[in-house]
Amino acid sequence: MVRWLLLGCGPVGHAMLEMLAERPGRVQVITDDPERVTSLREEGVRAIHSDPTDPERYPAAADLVLVVGEDAERNLAAVESARRRFPNAQVMAYAGVEADLESVERLAAAADRVIDATAVLTGYVVEMVDREPARRLRRLLSVLRELDGPLAVVTHDNPDPDAIASAVALCRLAETVGVEADACYFGEISHQENRALVNLLDLQLRNLESTDELEPYAGIALVDHSRPGVNDGLDPETLVDIVIDHHPPRAPVEARFVDLRSEVGATSTLLADYLERLGCELDRTVATALLYGIRVDTKDFTREVSKTDFEATAYLLERVDVSVLERVETPSMSADVFETIARAIRNREIRGTALASCVGEINDRDALAQAAERLLDMEGVQVSVVYGYRDGTVYVSGRARGADIDLGETLRDALGQIGSAGGHADMAGAQLPLGILEDVGDDAKESLTEVVRGIVSGRFFETLDTAPAPGVADAEGLTLEFPLDERT
Repeated sequence: MVRWLLLGCGPVGHAMLEMLAERPGRVQVITDDPERVTSLREEGVRAIHSDPTDPERYPAAADLVLVVGEDAERNLAAVESARRRFPNAQVMAYAGVEADLESVERLAAAADRVIDATAVLTGYVVEMVDREPARRLRRLLSVLRELDGPLAVVTHDNPDPDAIASAVALCRLAETVGVEADACYFGEISHQENRALVNLLDLQLRNLESTDELEPYAGIALVDHSRPGVNDGLDPETLVDIVIDHHPPRAPVEARFVDLRSEVGATSTLLADYLERLGCELDRTVATALLYGIRVDTKDFTREVSKTDFEATAYLLERVDVSVLERVETPSMSADVFETIARAIRNREIRGTALASCVGEINDRDALAQAAERLLDMEGVQVSVVYGYRDGTVYVSGRARGADIDLGETLRDALGQIGSAGGHADMAGAQLPLGILEDVGDDAKESLTEVVRGIVSGRFFETLDTAPAPGVADAEGLTLEFPLDERT
């Protein structure tokens, strides 16, 4: 039995045939164009030279009838013939580029669905040129083109996969308009999966040690965070040209171009959207990094995921290197990470369904996030907070699951007055300066740990009783002091 029956076969019909070749089911074409019949037969397509409106030449049965000639009147006659011959089949018709409104309406009354070429083209042009996503992309490209030198794309400190992928993708986008760009970061990439991502994809990132290294750049872009000097090594007064982020900002964001969309799950989603709309060729390296960034920040599409995230994923999927993704997700874990997790388990304090653990001095701040994730798996635990200190700063990482609190608001209420704190309802963190405590000698490290424990755990547990429910902000609606992500 024929699954796809094409009546008439102009350029649109021929384009459909190329797509149908990859689909299951038998295809048959009936057209009165002898040269088209010869060409199709040479391509291995079953084609019959006959009048598309003559039901006597139709096959015994067909599931889907596509009327794709160039003349609207003849297409209407073919639709009516096909409807009588195959009353249970789905019939679709092409109106043709010169079809008037009356012809389109008559086709719509006879067929199950009509493809109006003029309407489709108009809708496509409007979508690509005049809708907000298109206008946003044009503004971004305009800012890039106005730069009179290279662009530095700066991530937040110790970047996670979402920040890394977004920076690399923005560099590629800048290159499409002739602007040289470097992905830059302060701090270090210490998490084993992050290192694997960079190494396996051979991503080129510049590790900055001082702001002096940015002097040769004509422009500054921030990705996955939105304010200079907040969780990055930039001077707070740095003039920023571009900001692209999915975290809600605590304070006004200033830049020549700003794209803040807190409804999406990852900044990588925004960059994938730009690249798809731009229509540029996307290589496997960038696609793989972007997909991994989305997966990490949405916790494999289980956390704060949106329709836009799924659309970006669909665009990226066929372009990624699956083997690299598998290797990134299964790297070896360092002894420091194992030791941090072990200390978090030993030092845990539990009150109800909440857990807090001080691991003391740390070598790898990324280990805190991994420890918080592991402790959240303990029976009866719905909130886990793990913290430690290094280089004069206390780092706090928290996770929540099925809890009746907003963890980001809870940490901000508990620790925001003595440092930077905030995040999402189920994933949050904080950074607190040790101040004069950092001058404590090595022989007093145990007492320093106790002081840190008393401050962080004490404030955290005291705040839990009055913590807001997920999605509830304070009177100012401020929920984030600095960007927090899967590696917080």
